[in-house]
Amino acid sequence: MLAWAAMHRAGLARLKLTPAQFWALTPHDLLVMLGLDQGPAAMTRDRLTTLMDAFPDTDRDSEDKGHDNG
Repeated sequence: MLAWAAMHRAGLARLKLTPAQFWALTPHDLLVMLGLDQGPAAMTRDRLTTLMDAFPDTDRDSEDKGHDNG
């Protein structure tokens, strides 16, 4: 759910938009204008490699050997 009152305040008070300008924007446009569209950075190859080294895949067959699952 969008916080319309907060968005309206930000558009009119912070950005000095007129009501007509505010209502002509999409919510995404407003977020961009407020600088709030920045999400987490994309995964880089180096970060993926670091995660793969920290959390290597394991062979389930070798983990299950010697355990009675029945």
